[in-house]
Amino acid sequence: MTPFARPAGPRSLAVRRAAAAAGEAVLRGVLAEDGARLLLLVPDPHARFAAVEVAAPFAASVLDDGYGFCSYVFAWTPSREPLPASGVLGGYLEGFGDLRVRPDAASAIPLGDRTWAVVCDAEWPSGVAAELAPREVLRGQLAALEGLGLVPSVGIEHEVVFRDEDGPVTSHGVDYAVGGTERLAPLLGELRTALDDAGLGVESARAECHPGQYEIVLRHRDALAACDDVLLQQLLVRRVAARHGITADYLAAPEVGQGNSGHVHLSLSAVDGSGPDLLGGFLAGVLRDARSLSAVWAPTWNSYVRLRTAPFSPREVRWGYDDRTASVRVAGSSSRPRLEFRFAGADAQPHLVVAALLAAGRFGLEEDLVPPEAGAVVGSLAGSPWEALSSLERVGELLGADVAGQVGALLDEEISAGLGVVTDWQRVRGSLRA
Repeated sequence: MTPFARPAGPRSLAVRRAAAAAGEAVLRGVLAEDGARLLLLVPDPHARFAAVEVAAPFAASVLDDGYGFCSYVFAWTPSREPLPASGVLGGYLEGFGDLRVRPDAASAIPLGDRTWAVVCDAEWPSGVAAELAPREVLRGQLAALEGLGLVPSVGIEHEVVFRDEDGPVTSHGVDYAVGGTERLAPLLGELRTALDDAGLGVESARAECHPGQYEIVLRHRDALAACDDVLLQQLLVRRVAARHGITADYLAAPEVGQGNSGHVHLSLSAVDGSGPDLLGGFLAGVLRDARSLSAVWAPTWNSYVRLRTAPFSPREVRWGYDDRTASVRVAGSSSRPRLEFRFAGADAQPHLVVAALLAAGRFGLEEDLVPPEAGAVVGSLAGSPWEALSSLERVGELLGADVAGQVGALLDEEISAGLGVVTDWQRVRGSLRA
């Protein structure tokens, strides 16, 4: 087991910094060995990592000095083309200069073959944090919540569909099944070992309801670790799947009527020991702003196929006790409840999703909002990317104008890209008019 195994439960930012300092000493020893390599990972706005690999003996010095990353990683399209250089994005695209990325040793995992991966923070050459880095957006919301004496614990569930050249690896839904998953067994066995070796702390794994679909759930942990680790899990899943000739598909809607979700389980702990108002102001704040944050929950064209057609991806904004048809499900015991937010798909950027939940919930606490009755419908999520774009002003109030500008530019580009291709659907519709 890796010495960087993740502890369950909440950690304040100060406790995380202490864990990173302790982990750095261990990482230095590992990187001092001949042949050691360090894979620097930076979460980008598309729920993936940008990466640079550095080799020993230089790798150890990166812990002291950081390393240069082109700034456009926070202002690029999924195909790694720069977005239009408007507003705050211009600073990330002008000259395509370097940001400095600094490893967070608390996030380190072994990848085998003397290679360690570590998630990094990004800053400008002046030392000021890169305001559009998803990790920095989340850290800002965590600091604001700690200002109210609250620390969250987060668990993220990502569903994935495994496909080979013939389609999904199972030909039918295998929800909670044992039989029918035999073709997945070799992949899952190797994946189980990889996740255990990485110390990511798997809680459960099961076949899901759609063909080829599976879900591996990590234990709840501090919010930064939860978001980093679900992306690290995706990295390992894709690598192991590729060795078996299989593709790991995290599309929000693998097919019409199906959904790969990115549910977020969240609980709050009070620093002073008092009971936080999780089911009061926090819940009310999220419900109030759920529609306005649709561009965060649903950042791609495909996201809206999930929201409009997948039955367990409800667009209605309502909450309920242990109700998986509600967009917010209250789970856990009555003495220690947690909220399961079912808005986002597996394609959403997890750091931004959790940051948005914390911002909306904190505003609800600060304004003493009262939630509606369980089951009451108080609105709906946006039904299209155009509708989502209309709420960016509120995104700016919650997450900052710079982040709203980034989210808007990304969704604008997604719309433009979708309108710039001819699809099989268009051909079928055209033939119907013949």
